[in-house]
Amino acid sequence: MAEREQDLSIGQVAERTGLSVHALRFYEQEGVMFGPVRRGPGGRRVYGEQDVGWLNLCVVLRGSGMPLPEIRRYTELARQGPGTERDRLALLLRHREAVDAQMEQLRRCREIVDHKVRVYEGALDGAAALAEADAAGPARPG
Repeated sequence: MAEREQDLSIGQVAERTGLSVHALRFYEQEGVMFGPVRRGPGGRRVYGEQDVGWLNLCVVLRGSGMPLPEIRRYTELARQGPGTERDRLALLLRHREAVDAQMEQLRRCREIVDHKVRVYEGALDGAAALAEADAAGPARPG
């Protein structure tokens, strides 16, 4: 006999996904949940492990810059099941290209920041050397 999936509260899912309760409700409202959210006694939302897995994917996609409409489109394709794999792959390949471009832009930004750090470290090292020389008093002729 198969065990029934453990029911999780919205608070437990928020803790496991890093999303706020408000964000979970928003994702549900925006249609990015893989399936309908079940309701328990008293109308409270009840989630399962599959919901957590799907939400974790959504968190990664969103964190990597995928716009919500694209996540919704991916969700719609996934819900349709077999036969949509090419469309899902195309969507993910486009997103990967965008992530790669973003990473390259961040790499260039990092180079500039690193340069400025070296400039300021050099200036501060020079100022510290100057301060030490001043504290030692006038240099004596040798």
